[in-house]
Amino acid sequence: MNMAQLFEKKKQGKELSQAEIQYFVEGYTTGSIPDYQASSLLMAIRLLGMTDDETFYLTKAMIESGDVIDLTSIEGFKIDKHSTGGVGDKVTLIVTPIIAALGIPVAKFSGKGLGITGGTIDKLESIRGLKTELSSQEFIDNVNKHKIAVAGQTGNLVPADKKLYALRDVTGTVDSIPLIAASIMSKKIASGADGIVLDVKCGSGAFMKTEQEAQVLADTMTAIGEKLGRKVVAHISDMDNPLGKMIGNKLEVVEAYALLKGHMDETHEDLLEECTIISSLMYQVAAGVNEPEATAAVKRVLEDGSAAAKFEEFIVAQGGDLDDIVQKDTMNKVAVKAPAEGTIATVNALLIGEASVSLGAGRLTKESELDYDAGIQLLAKKGDHVCKGEAIAYLYSNREIDEEAMDKVQKAFTIA
Repeated sequence: MNMAQLFEKKKQGKELSQAEIQYFVEGYTTGSIPDYQASSLLMAIRLLGMTDDETFYLTKAMIESGDVIDLTSIEGFKIDKHSTGGVGDKVTLIVTPIIAALGIPVAKFSGKGLGITGGTIDKLESIRGLKTELSSQEFIDNVNKHKIAVAGQTGNLVPADKKLYALRDVTGTVDSIPLIAASIMSKKIASGADGIVLDVKCGSGAFMKTEQEAQVLADTMTAIGEKLGRKVVAHISDMDNPLGKMIGNKLEVVEAYALLKGHMDETHEDLLEECTIISSLMYQVAAGVNEPEATAAVKRVLEDGSAAAKFEEFIVAQGGDLDDIVQKDTMNKVAVKAPAEGTIATVNALLIGEASVSLGAGRLTKESELDYDAGIQLLAKKGDHVCKGEAIAYLYSNREIDEEAMDKVQKAFTIA
């Protein structure tokens, strides 16, 4: 078996066997298959696709390329969730303490952000003192004691995905549903949870631009999870508009904490609605209850303050300083104003995300340094009426704010 045979077979639209896919993943992970051969096969997959069986074999081979985390010493049904990424998506910060407050253990491994999609680990690391690098024992002890832990991915968790994703990122092969599905599900399965809720975003600020594409990705990932013995549920949500009012690492933590404490004047109903749906699905999967019962339970822990208390407990348990969850007031701050009077028809998530990166809230490369305080506050959302000259957003940064970022944010608002 060699890579030339695999190229030829894939070029002819034939299905690769499990042994052939295993050969490719093992060879590329260990370095015996060079980048140029791997990128050729990835491009063939991007252009010709993969069958369900091929995608499953790829996922399985990627899982087997490294460690699989053993969470059996954590009591109860372990639930996890994953978002395919979006602008202002701080859902993990809100739903994990909600579920933990309901007595369900949440053992979550998250990543850092790249481009316009923020990473949960970056948001948590914006809190002074908070540790996201936990030993296996620390992680397990925290979940058993507090019902919640969120940590960065371990060094040898799915190493095949780390290498393949880095190659896909520079070879134009990121936007392939089989490759996206295998990448996400290999990490989720290797992370050891019993059940997974997938939040698949679609729209201008997401990988999947249409609902049809998002549904195919959701179905593919669900099928993989079920074949590997996990309970998996997928939900498709809008990412044409940013989620909530805040975009940026510390800003999103501040908004998440405000929502949990019931301060709805500091957040937006769209974020509460999304978090209620995802929390309800997580509770349904873990506890085996129906949707009305799960939603009622979620609303109860939000209203009685136990979800907010669990968030505080979780932050302190990982070394974070609760007093640091405040918006810094010494940054550069610029208002973006409405160019006309009317009703906001949409706020383009892609443009808002790009502007936030230029302010320092996101990475252009893995080596980029973040400004944890930087970001954007949306003062107007879809459906709001604005007057000409009224402030519709604030831009924050510890660096100089340029005209390009301001123009991009203003253009993001479509006023009807």
